[in-house]
Amino acid sequence: MGVLEIGLLYTAFTLVLLFSGMPIAFALGSSALTFMFLFMPSSNLGMIAETIFGELDNFTLLTIPLFILMGAAIGKTRASVDLYESAYRWLYKVPGSLGVANVAGCTIFSALCGSSPATCAAIGGIGIPEMRKRGYSSGLASGLIAAGGTLGILIPPSITLIIYGVIAEQSIGKLFVAGIIPGLLLALLFACWVVVQFLHERKQAQAGSGHASSGELLKEESFSWAERFESLPRLLPFLLLIGMIMFAMYGGMGTPSEVAGLGAFGAMILVALLYGCYRWNDIKAILLGSARESCMIMMIMAMAFLFTYVMSYLRISQSAAEWLISLEMSKWALLFWVNILLLGLGFFLPPVAIILMVTPVILPAILAAGFDPIWFGIILTINMELGLITPPVGLNLFVINGIAPDISFGEIARGILPFIAIMCLYIILLAVFPEIVTALPNMFYD
Repeated sequence: MGVLEIGLLYTAFTLVLLFSGMPIAFALGSSALTFMFLFMPSSNLGMIAETIFGELDNFTLLTIPLFILMGAAIGKTRASVDLYESAYRWLYKVPGSLGVANVAGCTIFSALCGSSPATCAAIGGIGIPEMRKRGYSSGLASGLIAAGGTLGILIPPSITLIIYGVIAEQSIGKLFVAGIIPGLLLALLFACWVVVQFLHERKQAQAGSGHASSGELLKEESFSWAERFESLPRLLPFLLLIGMIMFAMYGGMGTPSEVAGLGAFGAMILVALLYGCYRWNDIKAILLGSARESCMIMMIMAMAFLFTYVMSYLRISQSAAEWLISLEMSKWALLFWVNILLLGLGFFLPPVAIILMVTPVILPAILAAGFDPIWFGIILTINMELGLITPPVGLNLFVINGIAPDISFGEIARGILPFIAIMCLYIILLAVFPEIVTALPNMFYD
């Protein structure tokens, strides 16, 4: 059997296991073990533990559980409520201020926890009921939270960028710096759309042709300067924590793992001082939540390393990359089809699985076409964001459905469509103007 046949069989067998509902780690591991047994010397079976340990024995991977701990410390306290409330009080004069405050809350929370579902759940649990109560349509309220939640894997610290950096052997610090401007600009585009849609819904309300509760959109709310400044003491410590992390990492004062340790320790201290989370039951909830998520991701990565090891040994990944290069497409045609592939996989698979499975195959062709690997990491991450909000397996859509079960899945899907269009156009913008991504890394690291 040739490499092509083995590669197609390996891919099909893995997808069948993944779509069967088997946990991702077990699906990847089972597929790898099966093909090791069928097509590789029996001596390789005895090296499985050594292979996995050799790949996981990487100090950079320590950033994953530490940033997860940092996010859990914030996500399991009232910190998310305070971040949201403070953003709303300072933005209330902007049209659609409540929606814009939700985007701002997602942006800040993303920078603190690095997790998309956590951001979506934390801000959505507060934001969606408030927006609907004040007249926002269910589609707009659910759509902007689902889309805003995806910022958690683009704005640093990002678990997705860490995993890509490890697989692609790129600087985690450089990837984090590269994600700052694209993340903030995407948040700004989301906020602009919210303002436009809010004005449209308010115009409908004035004409009496909007949805049932749209009359609430005509009511105005105001906060005094005293009320706005009153919200800062709870917000500023976390903004200072973000500033410390950024300064330490980009100032060359520590490795990403050391900075992640600083962030986790700082977050634990802040929630203890500000929210009284120093009792054992509080700490236990934070630690157990962090341990569960960290173990899940590390188990997936371990099995993915074994999966890619089998691909490499059987020359599947090398042959696929050579085939892509041999097609003699223009670099833009190659990028177009790579984006289509990533978007298609995002319909069914979670970001971690896609990055671990696909990066070793497509990255050589991307590099051969002359694209910057740091820039491509950001493009890849935005594609992963799209996967989180596209049916049928868009994780954020199910998070929203759990937060607001009375909003139909159809309403959620319709509400997310404009944000999907914005993100697709944004990928084109970054392809035309790659300096949006590369300017900061070049400035800091040159």
